[in-house]
Amino acid sequence: VQLQASGGGLVQAGGSLRLSCAASGRTFSSYRVGWFRQAPGKERELIAAISGAGATYHAGSVEGRFTISRDNAKNTVYLQMNSLKPEDTAVYYCAADSRQYIKLAQYDYWGQGTQVTVSS
Repeated sequence: VQLQASGGGLVQAGGSLRLSCAASGRTFSSYRVGWFRQAPGKERELIAAISGAGATYHAGSVEGRFTISRDNAKNTVYLQMNSLKPEDTAVYYCAADSRQYIKLAQYDYWGQGTQVTVSS
């Protein structure tokens, strides 16, 4: 599975962005996909995940503001980010794995990062 993340950019606080994670591979629809972020000087954290069956997980730091979804016909997973805050500034990565436990932080396949910068 090859993953391509896109959609990052510079946005003002309170604004919105939608990240996309496009994948190759006919079995992508069965994969669990997660979005991670890593801010400078901080550890990478799992912020959202979606199973092959559509079950979702959102970390407390983004609950109610970010929404993960998938369009299997397009082999794409999205992360809709609303009410962005300066502390959301980070490099965002998508990842995929065949294991389905939604909170598992281990993933076998990774995309390149996309920078999200939120100005105050």
